[in-house]
Amino acid sequence: MIRETIEDVGFQANKLSEEEMHHEKSSQVCRIQVNGMTCTSCSTTLESALQVIPGVQKARVALATQEAEICYDPKIVECNQLLEAIGNTGFEGILISTGGDSSQILLKVDGVDTENCVKLIQNSLLAIQGVQEIDFDLQLKKLSVSYTADVTGPRDFIRAIESTESGCFKACIFPQGREREEHRQHEIRQYHKAFIWSLVFTIPVVFTSMVFMYIPGLKDVLETKVANMLTVGQVLRWALSTPVQFIIGQKFYVGAYVALSHGYANMDVLIALGTNAAYFYSVYSVLRAATSPTFKASDFFETSSMLISFILLGKYLEVLARGKTSEAIAKLMDLAPKTATLLTLDDKGNVVNEEEVDSRLIQKNDVIKTIPGSKVACDGLVIRGQSHINESMITGESRPVTRKTGDMVIGGTLNENGVLHIKATRVGSETALSQIVRLVESAQMAKAPVQRFADHISKYFVPIVIALSFCTWVSWFLAGTFNAYPRTWIPSSMDSFELALQFGISVMVVACPCALGLATPTAIMVGTGVGASLGVLIKGGQALESAQEVNCIVFDKTGTLTIGKPMVVNTRIFKTMVPQEFYELIAAAEGNSDHPLAKAIVEYAKKLRGSEENLAWPEASDFESITGHGVKAIICNKEVILGNKSLMVEQGIAIPVEAEEALAETEGQAQTGILVSIDKELIGVLSVSDLLKPEAPEVISILKSMNVESMIVTGDNWGTANAIAKQVGIERKNVVAEAKPEQKAEKVKELQDLGKVVAMVGDGVNDSPALVAADVGIAIGAGTDIAIEAADIVLMKSSLKDVITAIDLSKKTFQRIHLNYFWALGYNLLGIPIAAGVLFPSTHFRLPPWIAGAAMAASSVSVVCSSLLLKNYKKPKKLNTLDLQGITVE
Repeated sequence: MIRETIEDVGFQANKLSEEEMHHEKSSQVCRIQVNGMTCTSCSTTLESALQVIPGVQKARVALATQEAEICYDPKIVECNQLLEAIGNTGFEGILISTGGDSSQILLKVDGVDTENCVKLIQNSLLAIQGVQEIDFDLQLKKLSVSYTADVTGPRDFIRAIESTESGCFKACIFPQGREREEHRQHEIRQYHKAFIWSLVFTIPVVFTSMVFMYIPGLKDVLETKVANMLTVGQVLRWALSTPVQFIIGQKFYVGAYVALSHGYANMDVLIALGTNAAYFYSVYSVLRAATSPTFKASDFFETSSMLISFILLGKYLEVLARGKTSEAIAKLMDLAPKTATLLTLDDKGNVVNEEEVDSRLIQKNDVIKTIPGSKVACDGLVIRGQSHINESMITGESRPVTRKTGDMVIGGTLNENGVLHIKATRVGSETALSQIVRLVESAQMAKAPVQRFADHISKYFVPIVIALSFCTWVSWFLAGTFNAYPRTWIPSSMDSFELALQFGISVMVVACPCALGLATPTAIMVGTGVGASLGVLIKGGQALESAQEVNCIVFDKTGTLTIGKPMVVNTRIFKTMVPQEFYELIAAAEGNSDHPLAKAIVEYAKKLRGSEENLAWPEASDFESITGHGVKAIICNKEVILGNKSLMVEQGIAIPVEAEEALAETEGQAQTGILVSIDKELIGVLSVSDLLKPEAPEVISILKSMNVESMIVTGDNWGTANAIAKQVGIERKNVVAEAKPEQKAEKVKELQDLGKVVAMVGDGVNDSPALVAADVGIAIGAGTDIAIEAADIVLMKSSLKDVITAIDLSKKTFQRIHLNYFWALGYNLLGIPIAAGVLFPSTHFRLPPWIAGAAMAASSVSVVCSSLLLKNYKKPKKLNTLDLQGITVE
């Protein structure tokens, strides 16, 4: 039965043998914050190291978010082993979430000092039904509890901990989720402090080498000999630049050592080599001057100090800017209220106590009071009260919606004018808000295929740059040694070796792998964040990249082009039969289906019943749902079949002429005709109408102007499908009707075979095979969970206008990515030759190492800032015109 149901909606299903089930891999996804990554080389190396761990099925490491997302088999490898592997690669890993099937809560427990205390707490918690796993970090006083949310919750754990025999433990929610922001702020403070201290030492170095040498009196003091040709100025510069090189610049040495010890080269290697070359040549030069009565030293202490200072400034600005790319997630997380009013009810449902609690302590089936002006604390069911709820922060729909007893509400939305009592149905990570945050986080982790270009370059970038730097130095040195250029080219303060060395150092420090590595992920982070704020949830870079190439969109009809709330508008009964009895039978059959048409029929039958209290329908046996066609069941010993014409033909039921005429008339009015058969005899025809979404015709028109072809593929009849197509402006040749779920997927593949990039827009279970098959699956937010899961893009407002927004945003995002690559590549392709001195023979222009370092730092910041400009994205003007015409989503 289960396999048949799966196959009915268009998927293949086979039963696994016992052996296959035993060996079938389970999978779990964990997210880990990674500290210490500086460029794409770091992220690609870590990704490769994680991929080879037995049990790891997939690993993604994002430089922009400083996070790793790992899909693994918990039977083979544990999170602690993954953290250890990250540590062995030279980075620090902090677990964010494990992503297991059970709910998990982190508690901070004060008063725990020994292992005996830990055992006492573990025993208390394990005695609670529903607790599955406990892990205690004694150093951080952090308790992790995995549990079944339907059975127990965090308040039970706190109560159990605080009521232990000793009575000296205090528990509260662990401040989880702040680690990332705290680390970012710590990183900002570190770079800021390092930059300020580097300025303290670098400014005097610069002044003693470039300014004071031209001031009479100071010049004489600085040129005073200390030992042989060694001067006071050289000693001062050496003393001031040494702390900058080895204390303030220690971070670059550590990063370079970690990278080289693990077999790869990163940006830290380039910085360490470049600054060391300048510093140690200067040390050699002043030591030689100190031991020689004739050698006049030239030092580059200001070069190494200024290099480190400018790079620290660039890093500081980059971390500041990079934090702004993930503001969308922070804003989403801030939607949840900090506290909630918990009600205690007696057996009669009367309130006996009110208590303000941390909203993270809410458990399933708790009753929460929400007053006007406050936010709804969790997803739940209204059991008392009526109010208007502003859901714009979740769905993007600006108009408040009425919520009364029996309606569902979403956590994070704003209660405007009434008091509501809400029974919690989904809490913690299960809430709609948490799932949206998780989806956006996952999207920002996902790499677009275009990112592979940067990853490929990063493998060879640093070694090539080092080779180019060495070749530059050797070429200029040999040219100077063999007098290949006039001596007048050499600045008065240098010799040919020093000039060659400056060119080599400039090449090494001007190259920037960071700009390439940040070009794609920062744009995707901002793009998906902007989409989320507009009610368009885009599941990662792959979806963005495919959406901007879409040239054909396939629309489902019901719930997609139409509002999705069908109503029975006409009934024709061809035999003598009381309408109430007729609807009694068909409602009993359709009551077992969750199809929108079935629900419309049941609602109409309830209205015919009038005000009867007992609305139970006769029992249906042998119920069968034929996906895309209809239903059949045995009701009161009668075989009742409801469905389309093809179902009746399949079942061998004759369709009289009057029924054919009624069906044709119904379909001609863009209504759905449902045939009703009782005991193999066609009894009647129901006409069900589903209003067209008001924005649909204009959206199709705008898509035409964008050279995007539109099609309708529906399970409904041809007459209705053609009538709807005519209303929205889709050509008759682009209509496919009476399509089963697998036929929808086949049509998508057929279009792909013609070379089209296809997007599928749907909302139902029967659309999910086509959503998966399409290059881009777009699910209507009001649709089924299966459709939303199968899709690449989710339209939270259920508005067709957002199909255009999704395509336009993806195009703008990729234009920004291409601009970022153009800048990053152009910078390196132009900067490296200029730093190598190609312009020097003709213009005498050269790039001093400290300017090269400043340019390198600026390139990364500029790429991040370029991506941040996406935050100014506005919807296409054509959509604004639609709004002005008063066309809105119902």
